[in-house]
Amino acid sequence: MVDRYVSDPIDLPERDAGAGYFRADLVFYDVDHSGPSYEALVFLNAPDADAATPRDDEHYAGSFKIFGHGSCFGDVGHCDVPTGPRDPFDLRPPHHLVPASKTVVVTEAFKRLVAPGDETMTVTVVAVTPGDGPNDVLKFDRVRLLTYS
Repeated sequence: MVDRYVSDPIDLPERDAGAGYFRADLVFYDVDHSGPSYEALVFLNAPDADAATPRDDEHYAGSFKIFGHGSCFGDVGHCDVPTGPRDPFDLRPPHHLVPASKTVVVTEAFKRLVAPGDETMTVTVVAVTPGDGPNDVLKFDRVRLLTYS
């Protein structure tokens, strides 16, 4: 787990000349929420952004919050996430620690920072925990840009 993530350059979708974007989302897949609670601040094209970067910075795009589960207090195996496919007739809700997906609407920052002709952009995510807790809580599998014309 880390306190800061900087993506490799993300390819931007091709678009026709003069066509704009109606909406832009960043989707974070398999977000771990087994540790402490935190807020993940999202910045576009700002690889040096950190927890001290203000939210009124032009590169700030939004955030998502994780209500973490903290330590496991259950019986042995209680916090072990099952692997493999579930039986299609299993009506129980998913295990409480199955990784989550989070979507951040970044339309305004995307329109402000991505100029016509740009081919890539970067995403920086900074984890901030409440109080004096450690910030090394950020863990997800991948991030994806979705745009709508």
